[in-house]
Amino acid sequence: MLEQETLAIQDVLTRYATGIDRRDWSLFRTCFTEDLVADYGDFGLWKSPDEITDFMEYAHREMGHTLHRLSNFSIQIDGEAARARTYVDALLTPGPAGGEIHRGIGYYDDELVKTGDGWKIRKRHFVAVHVV
Repeated sequence: MLEQETLAIQDVLTRYATGIDRRDWSLFRTCFTEDLVADYGDFGLWKSPDEITDFMEYAHREMGHTLHRLSNFSIQIDGEAARARTYVDALLTPGPAGGEIHRGIGYYDDELVKTGDGWKIRKRHFVAVHVV
């Protein structure tokens, strides 16, 4: 049972990255509770799924392909709540005009809750380790 819950949490974390990379904003939005607080440091602070979805859609609108690669899932489950740390290595390619590829490396510290629709992120803190 614990293994299934761990896989379900990994799934929501991966859906986040997949939603961005596919520009599937409906999928992306399913990752969050309505009372989300997402702190991305210098990049922004959002207090709802709509706010973070609107920002991500805007921020990625002019980009070419993006690859948000996640690894080192560390998940602790306590009943209907969980904490997770996930490493991210994101490649962001420029739009059709060309230019340098941007790379963001860091990790997400998440608090998740189990809802009627599965696990969702309630709080997220992104820590940037290296951004170029």
